[in-house]
Amino acid sequence: MKPAAFRYIAATSLGHALALKAEHGDEAKFLAGGQSLMPTMNFRLARPAVLIDINGVNELAGVRCSDHATQIGALTRYRALERDAGIQARFPLIGEALPEIAHPQIRNRGTLGGNLCHADPASEMPAIMVALGASLRIASAHGERVLPASEFFLGGLTTALAPDEMLVEIELPAAPARSGGCFMEVARRRGDFAIAGVAAMVTLDGDYICSNVRLVLCGVGEMPVDAGGAADALLGQADITDAAICDVAAAVQAMLDPPGSVHATAAYQRHIAGVLVERTLTTAHMRARHGQ
Repeated sequence: MKPAAFRYIAATSLGHALALKAEHGDEAKFLAGGQSLMPTMNFRLARPAVLIDINGVNELAGVRCSDHATQIGALTRYRALERDAGIQARFPLIGEALPEIAHPQIRNRGTLGGNLCHADPASEMPAIMVALGASLRIASAHGERVLPASEFFLGGLTTALAPDEMLVEIELPAAPARSGGCFMEVARRRGDFAIAGVAAMVTLDGDYICSNVRLVLCGVGEMPVDAGGAADALLGQADITDAAICDVAAAVQAMLDPPGSVHATAAYQRHIAGVLVERTLTTAHMRARHGQ
């Protein structure tokens, strides 16, 4: 199929793009990588009257690092993140997940901001942004606001963006010393949507006592599933044992209500999620202890 008729406008600046969105509201869509938007338009699941191309707005792309935080422009493509040594060094969790996302051809075009705004429940990056404590800078013609990633995703394919707003930047705080992360997922084939995925971050204090833990799942709910409440059982432990991690995995399984699909039953998704929770927490803890 082909998309329904639409008007195409190439934005020349961020201000121009925001003014166009304010003018057309819900009738307009931003075109960045187009890896999610164009297929939905071809199947006429999305019928924007106006397509605002922001690929020429260079200020929306790129990575900037400081001692305290890293800013990633929403138009930054996955391939650029894969090649960015600073991202790989500062956020191994992102580097570990990137090869699991779709295929190289899609990562060449797909953008981080576009992926987050699409908010696919099976997508890796929304869960990883929540696990890393990201802040999302959102702009409109009337001003800006910042939301934590944990408040940005409201449901399947649904975010907190207003009709006239655009996600312009993602800010990641620097990880504390003695922090370790791990991302794992299970999919039918490399590049397929995850049946279940888990992002874990563990931070130890100077005495190697667990001072912070984050655990977020993808593919098992309508949005990233924050299982931090279950993982908090590890806080204050000087030696995180296999038994303690198994207890967390069991607690996570008990809280999940996966949707199931033609590829995996809800019971299988729940089982896989528990296995991945055990493996990611074990690996993240080991990496935190050894400074990886």
